[in-house]
Amino acid sequence: MNELTDNKMIEQIKSLLESARQKVAAEVNSTLLMTYWQIGKIIVEDEQRHESRAEYGKQTLKTLSKVLTDEYGKGFSRSNLQNMRQFYLVYPKCQSVTGKLSWTHYCELLLISDSQKRSFYEKECMNARWSVRELKRQIDSSLFERLLLSGGDANKEKVLALAMNGNEIAKPEDIIRDPYVFEFLGLPENKPFFESDLEAALVAQIEKFLLELGRGFMFVGTQQRVTFNNHHYYVDMVFYNKILRSYVLIELKNTKLMPEAVGQLNMYLNYYANEVNDKSDNPPIGIILCTDKGNFDVQYALGGLSNNIFASKYVLYMPNKEQLIAEVERVIKNWDKKED
Repeated sequence: MNELTDNKMIEQIKSLLESARQKVAAEVNSTLLMTYWQIGKIIVEDEQRHESRAEYGKQTLKTLSKVLTDEYGKGFSRSNLQNMRQFYLVYPKCQSVTGKLSWTHYCELLLISDSQKRSFYEKECMNARWSVRELKRQIDSSLFERLLLSGGDANKEKVLALAMNGNEIAKPEDIIRDPYVFEFLGLPENKPFFESDLEAALVAQIEKFLLELGRGFMFVGTQQRVTFNNHHYYVDMVFYNKILRSYVLIELKNTKLMPEAVGQLNMYLNYYANEVNDKSDNPPIGIILCTDKGNFDVQYALGGLSNNIFASKYVLYMPNKEQLIAEVERVIKNWDKKED
């Protein structure tokens, strides 16, 4: 009895200490951000009193860096002081700075010149609780552009919604990305591989795959059996999205999209809707991940189905960021012409 009581007591104390540590860390982080913001404000205001601002940036920040480093140690390099200056210029109202992100997060965000894109990554970083490493990967993989292009023609309303709220998930279409980027698998780009190889690689890197899928995904399993009249079929990968309250069934293809893949996945979705779903679950969602898809084929293959089935391309390398940005700009320009 004493042993059980002691164990309970130990857990209570550990829980209390962990809670205290988190609160202290959050307070320290908020104080640090406000301090850096105020340093940036002082630098900008002092800079504005000098006529030759370019010369000010070269000489004054260098001198300031030396003085602060000698007095307070690391953290006051010229580049970091420059970040503090930029921090104040980008976030002129201190209320817009959130303690949910670290200074290192903000240093990465300050590298993004486009304000709408920066706002999207900031909101999504908070919503999904990305680490700095995860934030850098999503920026490098052009997540903002991929989401804009995933639903067909992007438009200004969607751009503004993403910039203001991050990627809000309210309907099945909101979880789809096109293309999906699997550079973390290390699979060769130009060598053939089996679908089982792709599945095994995704399972081995399940944490990174969940990050690529987006918010709300929980892994259920692979090769989940579906039985019709004593005939067994197997769904490649099954997830559950807790935001949409829906099972998400993924079929992996090492070829371009074929119509028969759509029919097969539609059968699986009907099975899950009738045999697996609880009363509180929404209709299941199907995603076919393939190496390529033709818009003409997809239109006819996926049209008229009552189930939510989507086809997305996957790539084994980081997409060309310049091409994606150019494509988004082209689509928005076309949208502006329609509006005019």
